[in-house]
Amino acid sequence: MSTNKTARSAADAREPTRTGLSKDTLVQAFGDNLFYVQGRFREVATPYDLFLAAAYTVRDRMLERWIKSARTYKERNSRTVAYLSAEFLIGPQLGLNMVKLGITEAAQEAAQELDLDLTAILETEEEPGLGNGGLGRLAACYMDSMATLQIPAIGYGIRYEFGIFDQQIIDGWQVEKGDTWLRNGNPWEIHRPKICFPIGFGGHTEQYTDSAGISRTRWMPALVVNGVAYDTPIPGYGVNNVNLLRLWKSEAPESFDFQAFNTGNYYGAVHAKIEAETISKVLYPNDDPEVGKELRLKQQFFFVSCSLRDMIRLELSNTGTLEQFHQKFAIQLNDTHPSLAVAELMRLLVDEHLMPWEQAWEITQQACHFTNHTLLPEALETWPIDLFERLLPRHLDIIYQINANFLDQVRVKFFEDDERVRRLSLIDENNGRRVRMAHLAAVGSCAINGVAELHSELLKSTVMQDFHAMVPERFHNVTNGVTPRRFMVLSNPRLATLITEICGDNQWVRQLDHLSALEPHADDSNLQERWQAVKTAAKTDLSNWLGQETGITPDPNSLFDIQAKRIHEYKRQHLNLLHILALYEQIKTHGCDSIVPRTFIFGGKAAPGYYMAKLIIKLINAVGEVINHDPAVNGALRVIFMPDFNVKRAQRLYPAADLSEQISLAGKEASGTGNMKFSMNGALTIGTLDGANVEIREEVGAENFFLFGMTAAEVQQRQAAGYDPYAIYSTDEPIKSLIDLIASGLFSHGDTELFKPLVENLMHHDPFMVLADFRAYLKCQQQVAKVYQNAHNWQRMSILNVARIGKFSSDRAIQEYAERIWQIKPEPVSL
Repeated sequence: MSTNKTARSAADAREPTRTGLSKDTLVQAFGDNLFYVQGRFREVATPYDLFLAAAYTVRDRMLERWIKSARTYKERNSRTVAYLSAEFLIGPQLGLNMVKLGITEAAQEAAQELDLDLTAILETEEEPGLGNGGLGRLAACYMDSMATLQIPAIGYGIRYEFGIFDQQIIDGWQVEKGDTWLRNGNPWEIHRPKICFPIGFGGHTEQYTDSAGISRTRWMPALVVNGVAYDTPIPGYGVNNVNLLRLWKSEAPESFDFQAFNTGNYYGAVHAKIEAETISKVLYPNDDPEVGKELRLKQQFFFVSCSLRDMIRLELSNTGTLEQFHQKFAIQLNDTHPSLAVAELMRLLVDEHLMPWEQAWEITQQACHFTNHTLLPEALETWPIDLFERLLPRHLDIIYQINANFLDQVRVKFFEDDERVRRLSLIDENNGRRVRMAHLAAVGSCAINGVAELHSELLKSTVMQDFHAMVPERFHNVTNGVTPRRFMVLSNPRLATLITEICGDNQWVRQLDHLSALEPHADDSNLQERWQAVKTAAKTDLSNWLGQETGITPDPNSLFDIQAKRIHEYKRQHLNLLHILALYEQIKTHGCDSIVPRTFIFGGKAAPGYYMAKLIIKLINAVGEVINHDPAVNGALRVIFMPDFNVKRAQRLYPAADLSEQISLAGKEASGTGNMKFSMNGALTIGTLDGANVEIREEVGAENFFLFGMTAAEVQQRQAAGYDPYAIYSTDEPIKSLIDLIASGLFSHGDTELFKPLVENLMHHDPFMVLADFRAYLKCQQQVAKVYQNAHNWQRMSILNVARIGKFSSDRAIQEYAERIWQIKPEPVSL
């Protein structure tokens, strides 16, 4: 018998090749997948072939658990979360799935035996372009946690062919390039062509009388596309449960019109296919409200309708009736994008399943739950009535009926308060008549929650004040959380190994509050040295990578000061820049020895149509160009913009950060999740009392958090009193000096016009009060520098940040949703 046959027989005797988790079985399975799935042998295999073979090897190990989970949930008719989100920024899957299956070490050994570079294979994986930022990353964390906590769940969204965009920096400017993440396929998904639903748009409605003499409405769409399912398994950590992410692709019912082709209309022959596929073609970026409005509304309705039809299909196949639909499914609306679920579920129940309105409304309201993610008025979606009427005529009728019924209740509760009726209406009559999507979600849901304690309180006192007065019992808070599996174990394995050693086991990976076992060791000098060594190694890794990507290799011994998030004025990257300029002025006046060496790293994308955000990116790069090449600075200050910030690149940043910049104007950030990821990796936070910063500070201790700036209440008071930024500029010489430095042309090769819009905005408008908070920020940064010089104290604070960060696991957040909002229990799966 040959050696290969002997090895195969030995492996077969030990465990099945497709499900075994040992090193030897992984070696065999990898070879089989490369040969039988890829049709390749090792000598001609490309790096992507090797990645695919590894991905299919790992996916094989999830399929038995996935099928067993689906069977278990079906047999038990388990109450299931339907998580509706326009974005799921799930990140690369190979490394994370190995962590969840507990096979990372075995995979490394298998790769070594096969003479493969596992790190290079992991780097080959394309990042799924399924989200813009925080909203999509949160949804991905919650899918991870629902599976880990054994909560039956289906995530529903859109299979975007093109993601937000790949960001290139050319001459300091952001340049957008198409994100063709699917060009080589996606080994994690399974196409389900038989799970397909017709989705209508436009047309008109007709009235008719059914066989029982009841007046009904029939929608006659002008355009029908098919929504086809693509399924991705989402495994839990250390459990057998594997949940489902089901994404919808739009397709034409018929791809080719032979009649049009035969009459010579070659374009018309494929027009329907092009129009249909456009719906799931591209993800629109955040903060770009004017572009593609019609297509965005189509996208929202498309994935909501597909998802609800799928839920109805599942319920009918299990019970044969929809009367208990709300007991089977807890539908979570992740922000306003899925708000149309309220109107569409009513239409499906009333028009297609002939249910009485009152019964349908009770089911709809009990099934739906709404998470609000923003306090910014411009981010609260509204749609013009004429657009709605053209695209979704039946849904507009239903919204009018929902509104009429609701406002009758408002008039009774708030007697003769016409102004309140106007404010609560689902239809905004003041701006050309528009449908208020947050209002629709709030009226149609049994629970409404904010995503941080401050945000939830501001929600009740500002943008949803009238709803809170109407139905206070529906309002909840569930502070966001993030998964430690990706953002600690996968992205920072050195730290994870050290934590496991100190804690005595790895139970903290599932119960993050076990990190508290670190706290008694915070003053241990030996741990502090090892802690610092882990951080320095991560900083060295990032420094080397940045050198390859940007040409600037920062000193790992400098303080790594990082702000990585979407570029937006309210997040105040320009406040950070003013501090950098203050340090630059200090060096030019007093020399390099006057400052603690720092590396400032920025990352984030600006919406393509958001000029001011793109100008901020240009200024960051322009400042970096001057400072990084000024001999007087001599490397004591570095400013680097990391291009194309995404999940994959974020995993390099979080472990390397010394200081986390969370400096949004108080009252503007709903929660933030980057603040949690940085803190989990031992970075100290400089921040305002905004979003989840408030709770992070409470948990880690005020003495371990660098706080500055106005509170949300003080911001409101100052704005109400008439905020005048020019008065600050004209009377505060240091601030005037920094603003004038930008205006001078120093950072624009003498062009005094380039940054003028940014300078004028700060001097005369300053909507996010950068100048008002700058002095406090500068003083706080001086305190940061002072503390950083005491290595013992800094490491102690870093350890305590990690030890006390347990609250911000997405597991805790999902546990709160499950108990307080969804009323759902775990369903363990056995193999």
